Amino acid sequence: MSDRADENSFKAWHAVADLYHGYFTGLIISVVTRRSTADAAEFVFRVFRRQHHERFLAGIEKFGLTNAPHAVAAAQYHYLSNQIGGVNVEYMRESDRKAWIRYPPPRWAWRGTAICAIPGDVSTAMLRGWHAHNGVSFRNPRIGFVCTKQTVDGQNGLEGFYYEYDRDLAPEERLVFARHLEAPLFDPAAAPKLASDTWPRARLEKAYRNYAMEYVRSALPVIVHLLGPNDAEHLLHLTGRLIGMQFYTDIAVGFGTRHDQGPQGFGALLRDVLEAEGDEADLSTANGKAVVSQKQWGLIAGVPDYHPACLAALKGLVAGLMDAHDRGLSLDFAVNPESAPGPLRWTITSRPLGATDDNRFPA
Repeated sequence: MSDRADENSFKAWHAVADLYHGYFTGLIISVVTRRSTADAAEFVFRVFRRQHHERFLAGIEKFGLTNAPHAVAAAQYHYLSNQIGGVNVEYMRESDRKAWIRYPPPRWAWRGTAICAIPGDVSTAMLRGWHAHNGVSFRNPRIGFVCTKQTVDGQNGLEGFYYEYDRDLAPEERLVFARHLEAPLFDPAAAPKLASDTWPRARLEKAYRNYAMEYVRSALPVIVHLLGPNDAEHLLHLTGRLIGMQFYTDIAVGFGTRHDQGPQGFGALLRDVLEAEGDEADLSTANGKAVVSQKQWGLIAGVPDYHPACLAALKGLVAGLMDAHDRGLSLDFAVNPESAPGPLRWTITSRPLGATDDNRFPA
């Protein structure tokens, strides 16, 4: 692959990462605003606990932290893994028993103005779901997390430290708050670094894309189990449609080439987006319509508790992108329920525009 082809792929991967990043943030806000803070906190807790079980110990090994003191290993894991995902994070080690992490603004999870819609309980739920569980995963009951600031509470970052106590902790002691404390200054020279030979740019760029996508992969089955398929399906589709429309301009720029209006133009963009996600997709056009055939939705393939309602997220994203690309299009979606999440078939056609006759509003 040429350098130019590499750069095009990297831009496309970043566009997909932005789309799924926006979707994850948007889904949390949808639960906050259309359900309740309590539902959103429970949702976030379950997503981050699920992510923790799936990623944490494997990441400790991947980053070569197996033999590090547990408080230090936990903090370094968060520093390295979040850096890969494009998250602004700092790491400060005080001792083998105490190591800080700090997420300065802007916060990745609560993108842009979204931070104004995130209650403190939702941010705390993230800490309960992941940070408070590190000691349990290490089988070290003395490890806890002390939170000193939360950005959503109006403080200048999310920060805290992993600490190894002199005694075993009760479950409610694994996350505590100490707002009177403040993190030391960050020294980049003292922070851990990824080995360039095992983390070349191509791997980092793909990991950047996967970081955002994996949050959505974890979130979809969680919200279906939490809210039930019917309510979850509505929320997943609505959020997808809103995010697809809102992010369309930035997403389209990430793919470089111009995609014309009409069924063929959007079909080409959809194929490009799906391929940038890592899926196999083909485009065919005939008789004024475009058909995109997708082998499977790789994001959700292999999830053991997959439910067909999860597909509403992808349908919403595609519909939103299409609405912003050309509002004169119509979308038909088909999937074999016995083999979901694929193969999938997207049929794009033109539809007439303009108001229908209504004698209450004469021209």
